[in-house]
Amino acid sequence: MSMKKIVASLIVASVSAAGVVAQQRTGAPPSTPAASANPLVSSTKFGYDVFRGYLTKAAEQMKDTDYEFKPAGVAAEVRTFGQLIGHLADANLGICAAAAGTAPPATPKDAEKTLKTKAELQKALADAFAFCDRAWAGTTDANAAGAADMPFGMGKSTRLAILAFNSTHNGEHYGNIVTYMRAKGLVPPSSQR
Repeated sequence: MSMKKIVASLIVASVSAAGVVAQQRTGAPPSTPAASANPLVSSTKFGYDVFRGYLTKAAEQMKDTDYEFKPAGVAAEVRTFGQLIGHLADANLGICAAAAGTAPPATPKDAEKTLKTKAELQKALADAFAFCDRAWAGTTDANAAGAADMPFGMGKSTRLAILAFNSTHNGEHYGNIVTYMRAKGLVPPSSQR
């Protein structure tokens, strides 16, 4: 087995395992990737779907005024809640464009730095997820292992590995967002029943 296939298998296994854990916590219905025409892609996409839902709900839950919040005593370069949402919008566009082999949409440009209001940032995040949804829709088990350039000059990989990387990145920043929400006395979506 080639190194690419081993890495791809490990990514799929880890994302699928995370999906099962998230599924158990959210009460989501069991997915049936084996019944899908593209079981490899379907099982990997489950993690993306879970984090997309959590991030969208978190962005909705936080008050408008708390989009400027960041924990006290942290370094100046630590992002506010709103900047985290903007960063996720920017990153989803860049990463999913790389996976699809296309250019990201022209707008919003640099949401993290240019958008300020809850409404603007929620729209940017929703638009980025819609763009990623199209990248996932164009990914099949037949083209998932196709070579693609990672975003941000990170080298080469496969289309599916880039999309799995996006899910991992979303999960990483959802962890930040959980901390911000807890500091504001909110229950994060992943802990809601």
